[in-house]
Formats: sequence, C-alpha cells, structure tokens
Amino acid sequence: MTQQTFTMYSTSWCPFCRSLKADLDKAGIGYDEVDVDRDAEAGELVKSLNGGNRVVPTLVFADGTSMTNPPVEDVLAKLAG
Repeated sequence: MTQQTFTMYSTSWCPFCRSLKADLDKAGIGYDEVDVDRDAEAGELVKSLNGGNRVVPTLVFADGTSMTNPPVEDVLAKLAG
C-alpha cells in the first residue's frame, strides 16, 4: 500500500465517492477521508476549490493541488508523476 498522499472529501451517500474509494482500495492506494456532511469546514474547503459548489469526491494532494471526481487512472498518474 502506498503512503497516504492525499485527502478525499466525500459523503456517505455519493455513488461517485463509493466507486472511487473501491477503485483506490483495489489499487492499494492509501488516503485520508473526510465526510463533508459531518465537517462543515471541509465542506467550505470543497466549495472554495470548486467554484462555490460542494462537489464530491474532491481530492487534495500534499502539494496543494486538487482533483474533482477524477477517474482512478488520473489519481494514479498524479501519484506517479
């Protein structure tokens, strides 16, 4: 398993979040997860990264960059590069 290098902002009910988490788990990619329904500050961060919209999943990497609803291939490419 890789070292945790990003945080995934998600919700428990989001099908896109569930799908990405399953793909990341299958690939052995570690991550921290924050539920924006339970953490209002996290929800505000997600909105600030997505033009005022609370779109999940939003991933924030250690280098400060972010991705919104990416396919697992994009996440793997980011971590490799």
